Amino acid sequence: MARAGLSPERLALAGAELADEIGFDEVTVSELARRFDVKVASLYSHVRNSQDLKTRIALLALEEMADRGATQLAGRAGKDALAALGDVYRDYARAHPGRYAAAQLRLDPEAAAASAGGRHAQMTRAILRGYDLTEPDQTHAVRLLGSVFHGYVSLEAAGGFSHSAPDSQKSWERVLDALDALLRNWPPPPPG
Repeated sequence: MARAGLSPERLALAGAELADEIGFDEVTVSELARRFDVKVASLYSHVRNSQDLKTRIALLALEEMADRGATQLAGRAGKDALAALGDVYRDYARAHPGRYAAAQLRLDPEAAAASAGGRHAQMTRAILRGYDLTEPDQTHAVRLLGSVFHGYVSLEAAGGFSHSAPDSQKSWERVLDALDALLRNWPPPPPG
């Protein structure tokens, strides 16, 4: 019988909070059971194992970021939209480092298809429509933006920019300026 008050959703949220506290890699069903002061077996009626728990945390994080992105992008276009989306990811990673790490979890195809990952791609493609990119360049640009945003956020979180001037915020602003300039002047495909 399921313990009163426990559900897969509640466990995913508690797991996400735990990930923000101790790191996503450290989240296990056992650690979560200790937080709820229950036996591990009590949680297995709600989640199959630690991988299932981590997948649920990843899905939660992707959904939270997509919701924030949709709110921040409403009514914006061009560089303003580009900066808003980048700021959503950067701000989320700062506020929720464990959840942000969870959002990078490789999902199985079924979980990925049901996730908010598609919403992230749609938001990025909506921004790129303002730059008049067509396929396959739009896909290249989606990958570029994802790589730059995630790379910058990951390096900053690891302290990679904290030991030299200028301040990382200034660099972030310049990176966004450079991305905007690149997208406005996207190079033509190579001949042949």
